[in-house]
Amino acid sequence: MLITGSEILLKAHKEGYGVGAFNFVNFEMLNAIFIAANQANSPIIVQASEGAIKYMGIDMAVGMVHILSKRYPHIPVALHLDHGTSFQSCKNAIDAGFTSVMIDASHHPFNENLALTQEVVEYAHSKGVSVEAELGRLMGIEDNISVSEKDAVLINPDEAEEFVKTTKVDYLAPAIGTSHGAFKFKGEPKLDFERLQEVKRRTNIPLVLHGASAIPEYVREAFLASGGDLKGSKGVPFDFLKEAIKGGINKVNIDTDLRIAFIAQVRKVANADNTQFDLRKFFTPAMESVVQVMVERMGILGSAQKI
Repeated sequence: MLITGSEILLKAHKEGYGVGAFNFVNFEMLNAIFIAANQANSPIIVQASEGAIKYMGIDMAVGMVHILSKRYPHIPVALHLDHGTSFQSCKNAIDAGFTSVMIDASHHPFNENLALTQEVVEYAHSKGVSVEAELGRLMGIEDNISVSEKDAVLINPDEAEEFVKTTKVDYLAPAIGTSHGAFKFKGEPKLDFERLQEVKRRTNIPLVLHGASAIPEYVREAFLASGGDLKGSKGVPFDFLKEAIKGGINKVNIDTDLRIAFIAQVRKVANADNTQFDLRKFFTPAMESVVQVMVERMGILGSAQKI
């Protein structure tokens, strides 16, 4: 059942749990997301970046989601544009059939971010589509970072309140200390939960955690055993994810974990048999591994059995 992001996240906001927003770039990854949601009885947000759309074609991305949502009609699913960089990019996604878009103008000064977000919100809401925006910069924070440095990077609760009130954005991604990719923290992981709680209190809307991949130990071990190298990467610990949800996070973006789990199994098959060229032999165990990761994550986020 293809619905808006707000329909999924307002329920999570009201009941206090998180919903996984899983990135896809091909059929195998998207199929695994739906299989996991079916197993966990969980709502899902499936999201494609501008790069993924360029790779798949926007019509293919939308078409695959429609087909799979009909295959699993009981699963609430939103199709989300991840990190749209312009009004036109968001408009293209909306016009193509996306039910949720993110306008990421967080690298601009506050007033420019606000104005661009407001423009996207006005168009999206006229089409019945939900909008996500971001404040602050996604950069891992360390124990020895100064207060002024932290305030320069992380979300300002005063600005968050003004931003949400003015733009009428549906959900907000506050920078609280995570970063994208596998290499999030130089030292011990550290997130600013007090700041998160204050933003939630001031805005009272669903909040989004970007850069939320955890890199579980079994995923790391499988990748390393297949010949991969993660160069000491550190993800967001499960306890931190649970604490973030208690603090008001309702949408949790997950991409890196899925890629690592998928490629570990592809490489494992290739290593075991260098005569193998049947794509199904590579992709079937890869999808099964990704499903395992997502079902586990749905349980941790609290979205399992929420349909």
